[in-house]
Amino acid sequence: MKLPANIVKMDGTLNEGLILNKEPIYKGMNGRMVERFYLRANESYIFKPLTNDGQLGKEVWIHEHVLTHFPAIFPKIISYLISDEPERNWMILEDLGPLVHDFHEDTVLSVVKWVAWWHSLPIKKLGDVPRAGLKPKFQDLVTEIRMRKDEFLRLDFGIESDLVGYIYTLLDRVIFSEKLVLSHGDLHAGNFAVVKGKLMVLDWEHTHVNLPYWDLYHLIDMSHPLYSKRMITSLRREILSMYLDQIEFEVDRGAFVKEYYLFAAVFSIWMILLIQKDLQGNGGKWSAVQLHAQLQETISSLRQCAEALMNGKS
Repeated sequence: MKLPANIVKMDGTLNEGLILNKEPIYKGMNGRMVERFYLRANESYIFKPLTNDGQLGKEVWIHEHVLTHFPAIFPKIISYLISDEPERNWMILEDLGPLVHDFHEDTVLSVVKWVAWWHSLPIKKLGDVPRAGLKPKFQDLVTEIRMRKDEFLRLDFGIESDLVGYIYTLLDRVIFSEKLVLSHGDLHAGNFAVVKGKLMVLDWEHTHVNLPYWDLYHLIDMSHPLYSKRMITSLRREILSMYLDQIEFEVDRGAFVKEYYLFAAVFSIWMILLIQKDLQGNGGKWSAVQLHAQLQETISSLRQCAEALMNGKS
């Protein structure tokens, strides 16, 4: 069925006089709500306003210039409006139905195969892909955790000081590979799901060019207040091995894995400092319980990656 022309009002909100029902899915960083709405009992769509003002127009651009090269592993945009006024921006996407975002080994191994596939795409053929995403660039993370080293060491998280010291020592002598790839940008567990036996990857608005470790960290070791996971050393190795088996560019496997561990350790230190700040600020949009669970997951990832580096295991 074709959507009514005025399904979204001029102010960028759903025209509730034309819909049967709606239900919230999640709240964006700017407070706007992503919703499922029904035109009739068996016909539903996803209404997604601009959820981060800094991403104006980016998701539509990605769908029209990048995802056209992809198989159908993402929900399609049905209609949209891009405006200079952030509050009037919106998209309507196909509804995949209720999604379960549990962190299962089989699902993650399926995701990493696709990550290897889009990392192998030639960037030059994809057009003017954004060069930065939502979070700071990795080198900025390195700079920040160096500046805050003493602050981090004063925090008592039960991480052996020699492990943390070793990470900081490596930062003074390791030069990361300059290999850049197409990155989803925000590949946490809430942005992929298996739907009717098929993997779907969601929310491509943060897509940009980055190091391959960016997507891998978000998939493997990035913690999230809503989507808990328990990463263990053997599974991390299996995921990285699967990725390296699938990529179509040459790489020194041992060096790549060691660089991933260091990247993950850096990102985890930065995340711990960020979570600690949120806890001191009474959590913001997340509860203290959620943040404490996220903190423990991040500490565990940091310890595992630091130990792997220090023991020379890949």
